[in-house]
Amino acid sequence: MGFVFKILKNMKSQWKAVILIVVLLFVQAICDLSLPNYTSDIIDVGIQNSGVEYATPTVIRAESYEKVKLFMTEEEQSLWKDSYTLQEDGNYHIKDDSASNLEELDQTFSVPIMITYMVNNLDGEAKASMTNAMNEAAASGAMPSMTELRASMEEQISAMGDSLIHSSAIAFTKAEYSAAGVDVNHMQTNYLWRTGAKMLLVSLLMAAAAVLVGLLSSRVGAGIGRDLREKVFNRVVSFSNAEVNRFSTASLITRSTNDIQQVQMVSTMFLRMIIYAPILAIGGIIMVLRTNAGMEWIIVIAVLAIFCLVMFLMAVAMPKFKLMQTLVDKVNLVAREILTGLSVIRAFGREELEEKRFDEANQSLTKTMLFTNRTMTFMMPLMTLIMNGISVLIVWVAANKINAGALEVGTMTAFITYTMQIVMSFLMICMVSIMLPRAAVAAERIDEVIRTEPTIEDKKGAAPLTACQGVVGFHHVNFRYPGAEDETLYDIDFEAKPGQTTAVIGSTGSGKSTLVQLIPRFYDVTGGSVTIDGVDIRDIPQKNLRDQIGFVPQKGVLFSGTISSNIRFGAPDASDDQMKEAAAIAQAADFIEEKSGQYDSPIAQGGSNVSGGQKQRLSIARAIAKNPKIYIFDDSFSALDFKTDTALRKALGPKVKDSTVLIVAQRISTILYADQILVLDEGRLVGKGTHRELLKTCEPYLQIARSQLSEKELEADLNGKEER
Repeated sequence: MGFVFKILKNMKSQWKAVILIVVLLFVQAICDLSLPNYTSDIIDVGIQNSGVEYATPTVIRAESYEKVKLFMTEEEQSLWKDSYTLQEDGNYHIKDDSASNLEELDQTFSVPIMITYMVNNLDGEAKASMTNAMNEAAASGAMPSMTELRASMEEQISAMGDSLIHSSAIAFTKAEYSAAGVDVNHMQTNYLWRTGAKMLLVSLLMAAAAVLVGLLSSRVGAGIGRDLREKVFNRVVSFSNAEVNRFSTASLITRSTNDIQQVQMVSTMFLRMIIYAPILAIGGIIMVLRTNAGMEWIIVIAVLAIFCLVMFLMAVAMPKFKLMQTLVDKVNLVAREILTGLSVIRAFGREELEEKRFDEANQSLTKTMLFTNRTMTFMMPLMTLIMNGISVLIVWVAANKINAGALEVGTMTAFITYTMQIVMSFLMICMVSIMLPRAAVAAERIDEVIRTEPTIEDKKGAAPLTACQGVVGFHHVNFRYPGAEDETLYDIDFEAKPGQTTAVIGSTGSGKSTLVQLIPRFYDVTGGSVTIDGVDIRDIPQKNLRDQIGFVPQKGVLFSGTISSNIRFGAPDASDDQMKEAAAIAQAADFIEEKSGQYDSPIAQGGSNVSGGQKQRLSIARAIAKNPKIYIFDDSFSALDFKTDTALRKALGPKVKDSTVLIVAQRISTILYADQILVLDEGRLVGKGTHRELLKTCEPYLQIARSQLSEKELEADLNGKEER
């Protein structure tokens, strides 16, 4: 039920379309429920009764008029006399031949007309004796004897249904029409054409309603999918790295695509089937009760059989449906890892092992899907068996009733149709119910993302920076990753000023990248504070904070588009001159201008059509084009050769002279002339100063320098000589 409420909640924004769908479903159900009645009428009225619809004749001979009158009560005789007038042709004609009047008269006259028909069809001596008695009664006025005869015959016909009484009375009327010279064949043909035309119109109306319901429900389902994708995407975009890592990228992609498709599909089916099925089932039950066929117990058996079957299948398949989404996540995760790391896999000759790893994940998903699909394949054959068995049971029971004169053929046909409609209604509900477990799992996974609040949010009353200078301060900062037991950074304290370059160096895993990721609030500190111009960054709106920062990640990230769109990514309004200047400073102008499209040259998804060094230079150009107050280069020069690195830093100097620059580097040569170098060792700040100062005072820095510089270069730096 919780899933149903979630669907209804998602439909709230499209309530007008939902109301229209419900109205159309009622129209469709009314039409669907009308067709069996028309079929019954064609069989019982059009074929068996030769198109005669009403037991009360519109034309009756004078002799027959008097015979029928003999079996009526005084009230019935009075109404009978008021309803007819004697015409010049010697026959009695009804005064009001409207359908409503004839239906009303049938309720009164069907029994006496039927009795008259039964008397007329007595054999030989019995008929002659009854005719003489009727003539004597009419001549002597001994009406009580005829009334007593009617009472005795009513006891015999009390077991007959209204439809059979009506049909027998019509047999009298049909014979009377023939005797009075009415063209019964023409009447039958007209009735069949008229009823067939009604069936056609009802069928067309039902088809139109079904088409509109399908169209509107598909639009509502697509709208739900659109809204969910928008909610999930907006929520994911607001996530910090902690939330993204918690769900994993592969799982978030699955939730945004496969899971939402499941919910969208079931939402569409909900509107088309779940709402329609109860309407059709209730309407079918009402119509069945109106037939007075006495076979309602068969429907109870059919519904119980279907319910037991579906419950059994759901009990078997539901656990597998819940497992399936997890296995889809796993396949996506493995496939994503393999595809993104394909070059490494090939370099290490791991193709067969990775194929085996993917095959294991794929086989697990395939086996689960095969199990659920095979389980579900039993449904339709068993459902068909139940429905055909029910049809045979109805025909068998109805045949006995028809033979006993208690049921008409058309009524049996209508009963079968209504029973199938009721059974199909429950079948539709059960089929969707089988799909609900998987969709419920998908909905819960989607809702989990939407409900997850980002750990990094703007504080109420956060004020944007005005006239930002770019002074970055770390004040006794501690940081621990979510779920981790140990601190990644311990008591980091320093200040980076405009016009100066602050470099961060240390061994792998010392926390260099983590430190600079705290500045744009990719993570929040767990102790101490990070400030810009003396203001805690948690008191600054995230957008305003990041507007002040030009961030170049460790791994260059490009987006599908053009070189121009990637450089202008952080500054859409940058002019062509500013864009080209940024490319020139980043040492990217040469390879860009060699391309045929130059700045309009396409960039493939992820920058797969440019080299690692070109990708890194374009990432640097993107940050430069933004012209921020704070530059963060997270090991962004690692893919550049020494010559390009030197040229880039030389060109970058004048551009960033009024900005704060933070550089994370592995190479001493990159940060040699930094105004301030921070040395990290296992998350602790173990050294702070210039290159020469650290060579003398910081052993970890000296070890790094010895691994990268020659003894001659070290000696020169230690002695303060300018030999390089």
